[in-house]
Amino acid sequence: MTEPYYIGIETKIMRFYILLLLAIFMLEGCQSGFYQGPPSDHFNGVTFFNPGETQRRSIEDVFEQGIAIKQQPWPSKFSAEQDASIHQIHSSSNAIKITFINHSTVLIQTKKINILTDPIWSYRASPFSWIGPARMREPGIKFSELPPIHVVLISHNHYDHLDIPTLERLNKTFHPVFIVPLGNKNFLNGYKIYNVTELDWWQKFKINNTTITFLPSQHWSTRWLTDINRTLWGSYGIDSDGEKIYFAGDTGYSTNFKIIRSKWGEPDLSLLPIGAYEPRSLLQSVHLNPQDAIQAHNDLNSHYSMGIHFGTFQLSRESIEQPIKDLTIARQRTHVSDDKFFILHEGENWFFPP
Repeated sequence: MTEPYYIGIETKIMRFYILLLLAIFMLEGCQSGFYQGPPSDHFNGVTFFNPGETQRRSIEDVFEQGIAIKQQPWPSKFSAEQDASIHQIHSSSNAIKITFINHSTVLIQTKKINILTDPIWSYRASPFSWIGPARMREPGIKFSELPPIHVVLISHNHYDHLDIPTLERLNKTFHPVFIVPLGNKNFLNGYKIYNVTELDWWQKFKINNTTITFLPSQHWSTRWLTDINRTLWGSYGIDSDGEKIYFAGDTGYSTNFKIIRSKWGEPDLSLLPIGAYEPRSLLQSVHLNPQDAIQAHNDLNSHYSMGIHFGTFQLSRESIEQPIKDLTIARQRTHVSDDKFFILHEGENWFFPP
């Protein structure tokens, strides 16, 4: 006789708790050398915080998020349309080429520089190969097919955004400069990744006629659950030959978008997250939903926006197809056309000026 369905769910939840607790004990103390610097409007001398926030993320939130994921299981595998035409732009072309890899990984190619955002080619967004969010879609470009990579942008240290196996491969193959938020340089140095530039909000880095500005976002950081908010998080502004690209990383909705528009400028293209948003009671402060993403698009007065951070790793309760459905509804409500806020398939390209 099979056990009742609810007993099976309770067993899975208990197993999740046990494995997560084991992970905490195994990984406790694995990261050291956190950022030490003067207090600021987002750093109290020990931990970072979002200015004006009233409630901060905790270990209990992580547990609740894990339970929410179990309430809406994704399929074991999900097919993806791919169009991996990733040839380097010819030097005479003034267009910037955008290729969606998947999740938050985007390849940005200008005449002089190739940039990767939050690259992850691993099967799991996890410290382990046997547990943790598994990849539902293959990357739109095979790692072996990448053009030379000059810059890697890391928005924060969560496993689906800072993937050590991928960064090690990039470091060995291309020796790019890795741009990271405060507190992450020593961590990468521990993996023999030394060409690292660490930035605070509003600091700049210049390379090959391109200026990269580290910008605020409303999020949080943790890697071991014992290091909550010991490293910074943020977004990036890329200014290349007068064209502006905004990469939001991971963020909740806040006044940051209006501040960025005022101080950094209006993006020609914004890469905005649209997934991992349910339940809202738990994730509203740290993840945009599609309606929030449309509002961010408007706050930035972005000429174009592209959805990222959806349909690859199950990190929340909504179904795998829900972000695109909700984005369609949000566009209709706000009269934003699908050519102004669009979605690319894995490996698909978009050029701008269009």
